[in-house]
Amino acid sequence: MANSPDDRRVRAFGAAVRLRREELGLSQEALGYKAHVHRTYVSDVERGARNPTVKVIWKLAVALETEPSTLFAPAEGL
Repeated sequence: MANSPDDRRVRAFGAAVRLRREELGLSQEALGYKAHVHRTYVSDVERGARNPTVKVIWKLAVALETEPSTLFAPAEGL
């Protein structure tokens, strides 16, 4: 995987999604159900293999009971 700033930001976003999901005690499947996305999509986001759209970012944030900005915070400064 390339190591451009954009790639690092996508991976940092995915790591934030994973961390929050784990804090809530949700499986990838449960998060996918709550966010109305497939569990494999959740996995891809968490690994940084997908660059989710704004719609998906909002769905994930709502399902994770947080604000989208919170999920982007780890990517600041990259």
